[in-house]
Amino acid sequence: AAMDAAIQGLTEHEFNVAIVGGVDRNMGASTFVKFCKIGALSPTGTRPYADGADGFVMGEGAGLFVLKRLADAERDGDRIYAVVRGIGGASDGKGKGITAPNPVGQRLAVERAWRNAGLSPAECTLVEGHGTSTRVGDVVEVSSLVDAFSGAQLEPGSVALGSVKSNIGHLKAAAGAAGILKTALALHEKVLPPSLNFERPNPNVDWAQSPFAVNTELREWEVAASHARVAGVSAFGFGGTNFHIVMEEHVPGHLN
Repeated sequence: AAMDAAIQGLTEHEFNVAIVGGVDRNMGASTFVKFCKIGALSPTGTRPYADGADGFVMGEGAGLFVLKRLADAERDGDRIYAVVRGIGGASDGKGKGITAPNPVGQRLAVERAWRNAGLSPAECTLVEGHGTSTRVGDVVEVSSLVDAFSGAQLEPGSVALGSVKSNIGHLKAAAGAAGILKTALALHEKVLPPSLNFERPNPNVDWAQSPFAVNTELREWEVAASHARVAGVSAFGFGGTNFHIVMEEHVPGHLN
């Protein structure tokens, strides 16, 4: 949400530089009690999109980004880790509860982001998912992604999927920033980072008919020579505040 506001201000030339991100330091006893009461915490460990997923492990952290218009950053000789192509948001509206995801709201955020980016999901080869590892959340998320990407005619398993929550836990208010940071570095280094603790796929997801496959090994991010690497990042908050961002590697002159 913060990045969405910053991008709007940059686009409308309200300012030339924005520092934006997320910070979370909230692991007191009361937080553990609240998450335990709603059944969100895992007693065994975080395993996004995997069989046996039963909740998340909490983490703390911060991720901050310096945003500029691309032409300004290139002119100033800045080190550019990634280019934000588009962002989309949506609300779940009236739902069943604070933790019950609505696939319609998630799908709308994803579709709006790719439309705003002016790109087809067919160009996507990595999605950094929300991936909370909850029993319902992962299944709903993958279903929403499949629906949003349905018109792209992607081959099954052709898009790497993962969640940084498998590495550092759920940073709550900083979870979206963590996903963006991971993806920006992946684009900059041209590698597909692994998602951890994935031994067997979630049996409630039809992986055979899905363009997504959980990436479990660090590997080179291969694309056609004429294509830039493109990724999507999802962040879905309490009460149904859904955001998706489309990011692209920086190739000088590619967007001129």
